[in-house]
Amino acid sequence: MIVTTTPTVEGRTIRQYHGVVTGEAILGANIFRDFFAGIRDIVGGRSGAYEKVLQDARETAFAEMRQAAAQAGANAVVGVDIDYETVGGQGSMLMVTVSGTAVTLG
Repeated sequence: MIVTTTPTVEGRTIRQYHGVVTGEAILGANIFRDFFAGIRDIVGGRSGAYEKVLQDARETAFAEMRQAAAQAGANAVVGVDIDYETVGGQGSMLMVTVSGTAVTLG
């Protein structure tokens, strides 16, 4: 399935619109990740633990969106928007939402 942030797919015609599809994922970061991320903040560097959680959340959200598009009979999703938020007490949860328009390309 083609998934793109652009409103069209070059060289392809949109034959049918199936509506907006979304995918969401909320994943928690545990206390050990928080602790080690805090140390990284002090000494500098990247937080591999948080990057992995964020990557997992993004992949889950995209998979949900693709599944919703397939169930609608689409073979592509155009105009995709990706949003990242922290939720929960003291931002302890990472939320990724993706949305786009499910379409059938010719």
